[in-house]
Amino acid sequence: MAILVTGGLGYIGSHTVVELLQNDFEVVIVDDLSNSERFILENIEKVSGKKPTFYPFDLKRRELIKQLLDAHYIEGCINFAAFKAVGESQEKPLDYYENNLFTLVNLLQEFKERNISNFIFSSSCTVYGQADQQPIDENTPLKLPESSYGKTKQMGEEILKDFAIAHAKRVSLLRYFNPIGAHPTALLGELPIGIPNNLVPFVTQTAAGIREKLNIWGNDYPTEDGTAVRDYIYVVDLAKAHVKALQKLMNTKEETKIDMYNLGTGKGSSVLEVVHAFESANQIKVPYQICDRRAGDITIAYANPEKAEKELGWKAETTLQEALKSTWKWQKYLETRK
Repeated sequence: MAILVTGGLGYIGSHTVVELLQNDFEVVIVDDLSNSERFILENIEKVSGKKPTFYPFDLKRRELIKQLLDAHYIEGCINFAAFKAVGESQEKPLDYYENNLFTLVNLLQEFKERNISNFIFSSSCTVYGQADQQPIDENTPLKLPESSYGKTKQMGEEILKDFAIAHAKRVSLLRYFNPIGAHPTALLGELPIGIPNNLVPFVTQTAAGIREKLNIWGNDYPTEDGTAVRDYIYVVDLAKAHVKALQKLMNTKEETKIDMYNLGTGKGSSVLEVVHAFESANQIKVPYQICDRRAGDITIAYANPEKAEKELGWKAETTLQEALKSTWKWQKYLETRK
């Protein structure tokens, strides 16, 4: 029995694969390598001591999904396969709708035909839009997301709810806040292709001299220092939540189950706070400049993670500074690969 992990060589996917392997799951990875690199597969094996099965293909090719599911007894899926850049999604909305939704529907069609359940969806706090209240819990009303990326996550959740109800399936919707950091071994971390869209890899690349300056998108938000506030969660803590959510689905006796969890620390940090925390943790300066606000960004979002703690026995344990130390070690490791 194996767990299918789509996008398993990506940032969160690779860390989750390690946690699954260390919890004695067999893992089959599908990744089209559009936002990852093959050496991550070797590093997963170095970290875990186990080698997952790997298929390099695009999930829009449904015939290849059929072949994979014919070859393996799959007991569940964690679906990370998606384009994920908020800004880019505003420029290329059709690419995001095609990639993020067609691949999901293809997987679910095959799961329906083979009667496979236990599906975990990599969702996002962007489904809440700009929430009226903070912290955000699972009962916070969903608003229209500010970005096409967020809309694909909200649509994906609706598709999965309909799938679970119509076909008696078990699904878990995991709404991440902002993952940061790298594995303690410094062999796995965030690997943006081209110019980073997320804050922390842009910070590390600027500190390393790859980028001249960090762009801070807006300092006129109604926050304490004028910069946007997010809930930054350490990626290994986040990966462990996926294993807990999967175990809960697999152990339930209910045929139809829809779980939903916010995964964050419960604390908001502004962009400038993160920059200064990185500088303090690593004793290095990060030059930055203030730019205009970026389309699709919201002002503030941080989680109330109490439901995940109560039902999964999980909570974020790693401090912001510890996470930012790990990401600098990862950046230095990447420099050695050049």
